[in-house]
Amino acid sequence: MNILKFGGTSVGSAESISTLIEILKSEREQQNPIVVLSAMGGVTNILLEMAEHARNLQDYSEQLKKVEEKHFHVIRTLLPAGAQNPVLTKLKIYFNELEDILQSVYNLRELSPQTKDLILSYGERCSTAMISHIAKQQFPDALYVEGAQLIKTDNNFGQAKVNTNLTEMLIRDFYEDNKDKLLFVTGFVSSNDEGRVTTLGRGGSDYTAAIWGAALNSEEIQIWTDVDGMLTADPRIVKKAFSLPELSYTEAMELSYFGAKVIYPPTMIPAFLKKIPIVIKNTFHVDFPGTYIKHGISPSTLPIKGISSIDEISVLNLSGSGMVGKAGFSGRLFSMLSREQVNVVLITQSSSEHSITFAVKPSDSLKALSLINKEFELELQARKLEYPEVENGLSVLAIVGENMKRTPGMSGKLFSALGRNGVNVRAIAQGSSEYNISVIISKTDLSKAVNAVHDAFYADLKKTLHIFCLGTGNIGKTLFSQLQDQMPFLADNNDLQVKVMGVSNTRKMLMSPDGIDLASWEAELESQDIKASLPDFIKKMKSMNLPNCVFVDNTASHNPIEYYLDILQSSISVVTCNKIGNSAEYEQYAAFKQAARTYGVDFFYETNVGAGLPIIRTLKDLMLSGDKIKRIEAILSGTISYIFNNYKGGTRFHEVVKEAQEKGYTEPDPRDDLNGKDFMRKMLILARDAGYPLEEKDIDLENMLPASCMAAETVADFYKELENNAEYFEGLKNKAAADSKVLRYIGKMEDGRVSINLQMVDENHPFFTLSGSDNIISFTTNRYKDRPLVVKGPGAGAEVTAAGVFADIINVGKR
Repeated sequence: MNILKFGGTSVGSAESISTLIEILKSEREQQNPIVVLSAMGGVTNILLEMAEHARNLQDYSEQLKKVEEKHFHVIRTLLPAGAQNPVLTKLKIYFNELEDILQSVYNLRELSPQTKDLILSYGERCSTAMISHIAKQQFPDALYVEGAQLIKTDNNFGQAKVNTNLTEMLIRDFYEDNKDKLLFVTGFVSSNDEGRVTTLGRGGSDYTAAIWGAALNSEEIQIWTDVDGMLTADPRIVKKAFSLPELSYTEAMELSYFGAKVIYPPTMIPAFLKKIPIVIKNTFHVDFPGTYIKHGISPSTLPIKGISSIDEISVLNLSGSGMVGKAGFSGRLFSMLSREQVNVVLITQSSSEHSITFAVKPSDSLKALSLINKEFELELQARKLEYPEVENGLSVLAIVGENMKRTPGMSGKLFSALGRNGVNVRAIAQGSSEYNISVIISKTDLSKAVNAVHDAFYADLKKTLHIFCLGTGNIGKTLFSQLQDQMPFLADNNDLQVKVMGVSNTRKMLMSPDGIDLASWEAELESQDIKASLPDFIKKMKSMNLPNCVFVDNTASHNPIEYYLDILQSSISVVTCNKIGNSAEYEQYAAFKQAARTYGVDFFYETNVGAGLPIIRTLKDLMLSGDKIKRIEAILSGTISYIFNNYKGGTRFHEVVKEAQEKGYTEPDPRDDLNGKDFMRKMLILARDAGYPLEEKDIDLENMLPASCMAAETVADFYKELENNAEYFEGLKNKAAADSKVLRYIGKMEDGRVSINLQMVDENHPFFTLSGSDNIISFTTNRYKDRPLVVKGPGAGAEVTAAGVFADIINVGKR
């Protein structure tokens, strides 16, 4: 025989009650279950509101009418007209009694715990009476059972303690007399020795089911709810949460104690003592096997079983020299709180015994504060203790699982995930059993924290990166195209999912809490009425407070740079192809790097130097491995590379420059490339990454063009000056050819000095055979001293630059 308990959503509508009846049909083919029912969904809250309104002399008639109609609608929907009258009469009697009680509260302006319990009991009474009558259409032997007559408790109204021996005797006697019937039992409701109604507190209907199951030694206790069993996290917070097939009683108790609302700790105690399995099943997904809570679960490969949380918590900290070495101080504190019915959720004490921090429900915080001030009045006045204060706006996050025991690195993984996402931990608690690590954090960080921790521990799931992209030019568009194409590969091979949460250009911006569809992002952005505002874009990005965030700057503008530091300090990684920030003042460059280290995030800018070429990464890897950089030589301008690679034979210099412009290799004014400024910025970034705190003025930049070319007023005049100086360029080309050399504009870093100048190199130089618009860089180091390490390839273009940005984003995900 099984106990089947159906929660509020499972009895909340005519459709769900019809599903309930079908479940009972299936169960009854094998055995005769006992059915325990909650109030209809939302009714308990309405009853509580009506009670408060009555006490405060407010009208409650509309709410009462709403509750009546909710029940009457189900009856009219599911019962034929001829069968409605008995149950309508029964419910009308209940509602008249309820109205009389509420009127008494209104008249007396008093709502005692005893009266509140009586009012709340009508939720379960009405739903159970109604459903048992509906069930009679299918099961003529259905019997409505007032659970309050059989579950006996003390006088602690609102959270009554069960008299187990008496209760089990009454249940067994009743069952023996009625075991051939289908029993429908009111959950939550009980009574004291005088027959006055009491209630079993939060999760009371689950508790009723467990009490009946333990009394009758049932095969299992089924809790039918609206989710697929116990999940790894709250699915309202973590979209990737998944159901757990099995939990031990200890794991389930830890999860439920710290906020998992599917089941409540008292429910499990009767079942735990009798070793009766509890099964969490979904009324609306009947075929799903659900979660079994039982003894002797199978070994699991999961590092933790779940992450639970308590949304609202208050913290009190008691500190002072009067606590140090004083035996019994903690006992005095917590005995006093227990005596006054203040439940302490979490406790942590410093090893110096100088302070104790504990968490309570917000509703208990002021009471706890008053009790402490009264209990320790003498110590506080003598300044042996500091006056405590209540800190609100906090939450508890807990990771739970038996596999945590004696497994190294669990706490490290937890705190790494929190720290990397900028979640500050206010207090920590871990029991010696190692089944649970709990932390107190800011409530505003709870969603981000739970998602970050879930990603960290469940490696089989796809880790999600949330990216916010600035710039929708060639690089931005190409990046989105590459992301869309590579999504399946990233999921299958890197366990990574990239979600674009925000896009902005200079005209409009688009933000979406659910992510932006990369197949239609351009149309969505254009349809927006929200004008682009960089401060607003960054403010909204921060306010979304998502885990694993990356700010991607695909612009060449000065404007985003001033926000980099704030973004990094908000624990958001930055990926940028914008070299302006790293090539400005060294102090700014160093501040970005330090902020990334301090806040545990990434600042990646591979594309600052060689587009998609792994130049910065290669330099960092050489240095990390202990190699010493002796010399760096580079050609880091695709435009200049193309010009000198094709300036040969009978070709004239101005013709090659014109050809480069026509092919799109130069800026509209070629002098913006040929002046060497962009090349200089790249060499400056390399030198800084190599450990030299250089400024722009420290770079020796040789101008390759005659002064008259640079001084020309227009681009057309510039080309005329190039033609006028043809002899100068021809002389350089012919001299190089005579010596079997070629012209190359080369940047060089050696002994902390950086120079960029036009050189003639022979066939022994690695740059001699350069072709097209390729970039090239050679590293001469202690290990690569005879034959330098050379990196060569395309150093410009939307495809390779976007690929470099893409690679940086993926590297953030790997970390």
